[in-house]
Amino acid sequence: MKTIIRAFFRTVRTVLGPFMLLKERLTQPRGVVREPAAQTTVNLQCQNLALYQFSTCPFCIKVRQEMRRLSLPIEQRDAQHNAANRAELLQGSGATQVPCLKITDAAGQSQWLLDSTAIISYLRRRFAVV
Repeated sequence: MKTIIRAFFRTVRTVLGPFMLLKERLTQPRGVVREPAAQTTVNLQCQNLALYQFSTCPFCIKVRQEMRRLSLPIEQRDAQHNAANRAELLQGSGATQVPCLKITDAAGQSQWLLDSTAIISYLRRRFAVV
């Protein structure tokens, strides 16, 4: 039964995926414009972030759109087709649920934030334009 359900969703993703990616491309929001010094600071802070995602996951698309809106150059790691990224996600967060934001602090400690709503809230709080 589990195999049938997985096959069904894989088929749905295969059929609908290109349309979802096209819609994402056509509806890209404009990014905020910061002063060059402020954007440089944001860019440096984003080096400690990584988004584990699937390209056609609607929740991942939602997070990527918010990243564009906030002009955040966060590294995106494909956990669907890249086995190393998937293994790192499983080891770090304890699940292969996407989207997942890996937040690494200055001491090298990592925090894993699951759920698109929580990720978007975190990004808005941390990188809000005042």
